[in-house]
Amino acid sequence: MTSSNKVAIVTGSATGAGAAIAVALANKGYNVVINYTKSLKEAEETLAACAAAGVETLLFQGDVSKDQDCRDMAKAAMDKWGRLDALVNNAGRTKFVAHHDLDGLSAEDFQEIYAVNTIGPFQMSRAVAPYMRETGNGSIVMISSVAGTHGTGSSIAYVASKGGLNSMTKALARTLGPEIRVNAICPGFIETRWLLEGYGEDKYNAYKESLIKKVPLKKVAQPEDIAETAVWFVEGAAMITGETIILDGGMHLSR
Repeated sequence: MTSSNKVAIVTGSATGAGAAIAVALANKGYNVVINYTKSLKEAEETLAACAAAGVETLLFQGDVSKDQDCRDMAKAAMDKWGRLDALVNNAGRTKFVAHHDLDGLSAEDFQEIYAVNTIGPFQMSRAVAPYMRETGNGSIVMISSVAGTHGTGSSIAYVASKGGLNSMTKALARTLGPEIRVNAICPGFIETRWLLEGYGEDKYNAYKESLIKKVPLKKVAQPEDIAETAVWFVEGAAMITGETIILDGGMHLSR
């Protein structure tokens, strides 16, 4: 049977922006696949928050860098609900290395970061494309970064992976239309555990405060800000595809 509710997959949705996106889509009536690799407890909390919105949910442990996991995730959604309407490619990986420390990154670092941040979204998009074409009005949203538009970020490997993701967004938009729209969101600093753990508390707080002082909107993004824009790309934006939208409080204007 095919669900009367629309269905969305959100990768990396145990915590942070991914969790906020999953909950926001659930509040819009979407049945949601909650994907995680290691954070089972947090994924279960996200699932409970989505279920509280009155929709059906599916918990799926899988690594988007593995093609079979991507195909299995898409198939699990189809087996349960018989349709796929939206994919939000949120899962991400980085290594925090100052850009001047060229010896701080290995080829393996690049390969591991690219595997999740660039190859993973491609594999997920490929996995869902046949099902979304059947539905006829699909939306794929890439959670990218201003790292990919401005060459700044947690490491040069991360910058490269997000730049590739932004270019791939355009290529997939050309390829998957007219049935599927493909767009990307490029956040700057998001107030999440991921950045806090990556930078360490002192550096994180100092960076956050410096941004608040200099960006035009005098604030940094919350996970819910990313979710709001992701939902808009999924639910609205009917004439927009191949677009990357910067969501950074105007940080890119203050450089």
